Amino acid sequence: MEVKGNAPAWLDESHPNYKRWERARNLSLERGDFVRSVVQLHSSCSRLTVLDLGSGEGGTAKTFSENNFVVSFDVSITRLERQKESGAEYCLVNGDALRIPFAGKKFDLIIIQDVLEHLSDIHLFISNVKDVLKDSGIIYLSTPNKHSIINFLSDPHWGMPVLSMLKRNSIKKYFLKIFRRSDYPRKDIAQLLSLYDLNKFFNRDFEISIHTRHAVKKLFEGHKGIIWSEFHLRVLHLLKLLKIKNAMIKLSNDRPGLINKFFTPSFYLILKRIN
Repeated sequence: MEVKGNAPAWLDESHPNYKRWERARNLSLERGDFVRSVVQLHSSCSRLTVLDLGSGEGGTAKTFSENNFVVSFDVSITRLERQKESGAEYCLVNGDALRIPFAGKKFDLIIIQDVLEHLSDIHLFISNVKDVLKDSGIIYLSTPNKHSIINFLSDPHWGMPVLSMLKRNSIKKYFLKIFRRSDYPRKDIAQLLSLYDLNKFFNRDFEISIHTRHAVKKLFEGHKGIIWSEFHLRVLHLLKLLKIKNAMIKLSNDRPGLINKFFTPSFYLILKRIN
């Protein structure tokens, strides 16, 4: 996403998305804490070899670096330099997620946090991930839901209606080319995925566990590492004003049904190999 010479767009204060990106950066550690809370439902979070693919600001890598060996992998040198400056006590690796350079190395845990929707070749990516995941290893995967009514009203990346439903080329042609020309050259424009898409990509090789109820409980407990867009925060504020916390928790579930197909804004999944 570094499109202005060496200056990343996400550090450009004049960009319409700057506040959203800044909020996400500032919540980096909280986001890492949430990831760990999901992983702990399936695994001990100590003595693991961990690969954080698309590590961003490094909050998740830092969270897991205590009592684990962690590789923080990101396509952006700027982000990795920022992690180094903040005192990263883990391994920093620059590279493309479609060419994971760890031949012969296997990880207990691979974290794919809000990355999958940005990739141009998901099949190749999954093949590469499988090559570096231990047979007993697990994957943490989070990604926005293409069919969520909440994302339809306000796309999580652009804050605009309808865009969540469009393919990458259509977003570039009908939105970026007209309204955000500076972003048009980017190669990482998000194309959101549905629950059907995720099952199609993963269910041959992995057992998939959904963790919507856990996320909803954490959200109403005040955890800040789950949502950060202005629209999503307003929806949460409205739900709290309506005092329907218990009803929302009761409605949320971890089944591949109506709620998760059409309402859940983001999927939080654990993938385990099918042996």
